[in-house]
Amino acid sequence: MNPDPPGDGVDGFRHTYRAELEQLRLQTEMMGVLVDQNLERMRAVLRDGDLSAAATAIATDDDIDAMNVSLTERCYEVLAREAPVASDLRLVVSVIRVISEFERVGDLALRVAKLAPDLTLLRSADRCYDILLAMSDEAVERFRLALHAWATVDLRLAQQAAEPPAWMDLYHEQLLDALLHLDGPDGVRAALRALVAGRALDRIADHAGIIGSRVRYLATGDPGHLAAEVR
Repeated sequence: MNPDPPGDGVDGFRHTYRAELEQLRLQTEMMGVLVDQNLERMRAVLRDGDLSAAATAIATDDDIDAMNVSLTERCYEVLAREAPVASDLRLVVSVIRVISEFERVGDLALRVAKLAPDLTLLRSADRCYDILLAMSDEAVERFRLALHAWATVDLRLAQQAAEPPAWMDLYHEQLLDALLHLDGPDGVRAALRALVAGRALDRIADHAGIIGSRVRYLATGDPGHLAAEVR
């Protein structure tokens, strides 16, 4: 019997399997990049009331949702077909968790982007508006840190992303205080819009922290890191 040619047999099968896992990891990163682009559009909406950025964000969110479904289905297929060993299993279940977090961050970014028609109202509450701008900058940077940690499986970056930032509680307190001092005929409307935006930005940072915790688990295999994913 002739030996299997190169690329065939068990070795070829394992090579194909490893390539599939790498594609899952890279396509998860690509989904994160789409979310990051929508976060930048969200900031453009907050800064400038950019209606075209808001419209693009809405269209892009459909692509993010489609990637979430597609990657989830592929992960389940791998689990059913391959019965992965421990390290591979960690990657597959981490992809499932991370794409879920990406999808939620995308939805939260869209929630803020849809406030574009209310930008003049938000700007009228100048103190609240300044806090929201600062929160958006911090939330986007934390997400980018978590995305970079995923792309590189860098434990140091993952630790930084997973650590609750000191600014979160501070900005939250400042925003609530500013909301309580709003008055005038549009005070309640402005407060409600600012509260929606502030809550969404706060949650974006939370989900970035969960991604950081998941990368710590992926890098180390220590299940103790999973407890930090509960927010």
